[in-house]
Amino acid sequence: MASRKTKKKEGGAKRAQRASSNVFSMFEQTQIQEFKEAFTLIDQNRDGFIDKEDLKDTYASLGKLNVKDNELEDMLKEASGPINFTMFLNLFGEKLHGTDPEDTILNAFKMFDPEAKGYVHTAELQHILMTQANKFSAEEVRQMFQSSNIDSAGNLDYKSLCYIITHGEEQEE
Repeated sequence: MASRKTKKKEGGAKRAQRASSNVFSMFEQTQIQEFKEAFTLIDQNRDGFIDKEDLKDTYASLGKLNVKDNELEDMLKEASGPINFTMFLNLFGEKLHGTDPEDTILNAFKMFDPEAKGYVHTAELQHILMTQANKFSAEEVRQMFQSSNIDSAGNLDYKSLCYIITHGEEQEE
């Protein structure tokens, strides 16, 4: 039985590898090393794959003993195949970089730019962010503005900000 299980996992691992061959470019080398350490901690039986028993053992090591099997199975279903390290990275890539598509974010900003100028004044945006829905703290707004293109009049170029949100920081040349 173990050999059949291994064959099944190997086939799935090859599919996972092909499906996410670009996943390593999503992270810096130090991040990949940290994910590898986390993967190794979770892969309790050291077979190169995270399965339900690994998750159960990991939860137990953290003091949570009453995790339901269906909860663990739901976690495993988030992956499109067996969870080897590449799939593990892919899952984190989706979670960490899983923002809305760029056009969705642009459309949200356009609601505050009825004249389609391509910018929103920072004072207006700060007020909205700190008073509506999931309220930002002053520090969160400051961090966002710090990585944004803002002209001398205080206008934030939201197209540039949308690019940064969906693709990461712009490269300085």
